[in-house]
Amino acid sequence: MALAIDLDTRAIPAEPHHAAATERVTLAVENLNCGGCMRKIERTLDGAPGIANVRANLSAKRVSVAFDPRRTGTEAIIASLAAAGFRAADLATGTTGDADSADRDLLRRLAVAGFAAANIMLLSVSVWAGLASDMDMEIQSLFHWLSALIALPTIGYSGQPFFRSALAALKVWRLNMDVPISLALLLATAMSLAQTIRGTEQVYFDASVSLVFFLLIGRYLDQSLRSRAKGAAQNLLGLKSGWATVLNDDGTSERLPARALMPGMRVLVPAGERITVDGRVVSGSSDIDEQLITGETLPRTVRAGDTVYAGTVALTAPVEIEATAADDATLIAEIGRLMETAEQNKGRYVRLADKAAGLYAPLVHALGFATFLGWLALGAGWETALTTAISVLIITCPCALALAVPAVQVAATSRLFKHGVIMTAADGLERLAEVDTIVFDKTGTLTRGEPELTNSAEIGDDTLAAAASLAVASRHPYAQAVVREVRERGLDVPSFKNVAETPGAGLSRPDDSGAEARLGSAEWCRVAASTLMSDAASEASLYFVSGTGRPAVAFHFTDALRPDAAETVARAQRAGLDIALLSGDREAAVRTAAEATGIARWLAGRKPHEKIAELEKMKAEGRRVLMVGDGLNDAPALAAAHASLSPASAAEVSQIASDGIIQGNRLGPVIETIAVARRNRRMALENFAIAAAYNAICIPLAMAGFVTPLIAAIAMSASSIIVTANALRLTTARLKL
Repeated sequence: MALAIDLDTRAIPAEPHHAAATERVTLAVENLNCGGCMRKIERTLDGAPGIANVRANLSAKRVSVAFDPRRTGTEAIIASLAAAGFRAADLATGTTGDADSADRDLLRRLAVAGFAAANIMLLSVSVWAGLASDMDMEIQSLFHWLSALIALPTIGYSGQPFFRSALAALKVWRLNMDVPISLALLLATAMSLAQTIRGTEQVYFDASVSLVFFLLIGRYLDQSLRSRAKGAAQNLLGLKSGWATVLNDDGTSERLPARALMPGMRVLVPAGERITVDGRVVSGSSDIDEQLITGETLPRTVRAGDTVYAGTVALTAPVEIEATAADDATLIAEIGRLMETAEQNKGRYVRLADKAAGLYAPLVHALGFATFLGWLALGAGWETALTTAISVLIITCPCALALAVPAVQVAATSRLFKHGVIMTAADGLERLAEVDTIVFDKTGTLTRGEPELTNSAEIGDDTLAAAASLAVASRHPYAQAVVREVRERGLDVPSFKNVAETPGAGLSRPDDSGAEARLGSAEWCRVAASTLMSDAASEASLYFVSGTGRPAVAFHFTDALRPDAAETVARAQRAGLDIALLSGDREAAVRTAAEATGIARWLAGRKPHEKIAELEKMKAEGRRVLMVGDGLNDAPALAAAHASLSPASAAEVSQIASDGIIQGNRLGPVIETIAVARRNRRMALENFAIAAAYNAICIPLAMAGFVTPLIAAIAMSASSIIVTANALRLTTARLKL
């Protein structure tokens, strides 16, 4: 079948960087608590055989590992982590509920610590009120021992989250943030017990238990805020779970968990239920909510033969589906993996924060020890020196610094996912924040890349159905456009086995009268020259003839612009961004698209190497270019640009190599992505400033003795909560360029 329009050539995307890493596993790591833990995990696995790539996610407490299954496996990876002191488990074994369990455990320990602190405060109130001198020393000693009886088991139970984490780190000769916290708790409690045994008044059980209480408040709130910021990737895991009704060959049905489904199974999806597999509709018709996959709010009507995806919802009627992919092979699983990769990637700011946090572990203990020795040298008693050192150990914990950038990055990628954008590059957001020029491709970017029938109103139902009976046998884009129009009208498509396709010409079959029905080029359908001259059609046309003596019916097509292409270009121009159109298509088509969208600077007929030359020219002019292309034939240009985004259909989402993938039919997410990237950079710098200000103010105050251990615990927890809460603002902030 002849083409009247020269569509861009589609090239095969490049191989991934780690070609040997054919498998990826995501592990839940229970005791991944700080930046030091992240670095230890990554160093441990980076040196292991068969490991291609490791990314630790502090917010989600997960580690994503790409590996060569010929050299290692999940069990070996878990064993390597165990040897380094980390308890890990494959998410596939049902560990997705661990976060809720950890929240409940922290809440129980927090309640015990709060109850104990209140009771010890009651016993200590007389001392606080200055009445201790009027009390009998034996009664005062009794109160101290009662406080000890309450405090010791409370600290032993409520302090376990800190003690277990610290012990696991020390067993493998490393330090984490819970080591100084545990040391401070044990020293404060031991000092109070020693003073109680000696019978002195300097007892701090109330402070020790309150310290645990406030540390747990900080840990619980911090974990709750992290849960909110964990991102869309983890939310997708819940959509993979659930149950499905499987129809057996003998006519019976059974409910099976989604993980037990296999390709080839037939699944009945009732109205209102979420689809659990990728597959093909074999019977029934329904409106499908595909917003999760495509970003489109309007449902899509599917009928027999149409493709559906896991995670979408059958809204109006039940459908029967034949599974083509299940569990981790579904599109939604692939999107989840891409999202986790984006959330765990490390850009410049994350690497900077990691390096800074890495210096903290030895520095914290050095400062604490130096404070203790300094106060002793100044003539203070050992109790005062130790109390001050304890405050320093607590207040210097690097939690805020370790969370400063990852929390913002997770919030940014989560927000973008809700707008139909999947970030895939480590420093993509950082580079997107710097762009000042946007270069669009035409076919598949400004346009849908999918021909549409433009004169359908002139074609009757019978003629359209007859043409579709031929078109359904071809995969040509124009033929598929005819079939789509028939289905949109709700017509049946007759199916014939004797349809023949002649490459470069068209389709044909004998009709009932013995003549031949044809659909294809004007020459193939023997259209008279006078008809072609009088035909005011577009350059992209097919013709249909059926029966001798009947006039040919013209089918005209166009590659329509995306619905918001002009609006997106206008918004970018108002924001001060320079816009250009760079396409390999013919000049007339590119000029039409440029005029329709208001792009003054455009170039047509450019080969891939010529596109790169144009981008290099812009780079030499000092521009930082965002290339928006379909990611296939534009792959070299995408790589050459400062940053890149690729519109993609759902079926191609895992094949696109760029900084980010835009789902759906709209271009508006390009503007949202740039706005989020700029706010992401700003908030990352804000969090750095918060963490730096906290340390610059609090550490000298603690070393000077102006901060008690209790106040240090409150300040340390508050700093972590502030940076995480600041990052969460990005998920709901109103942004504009």
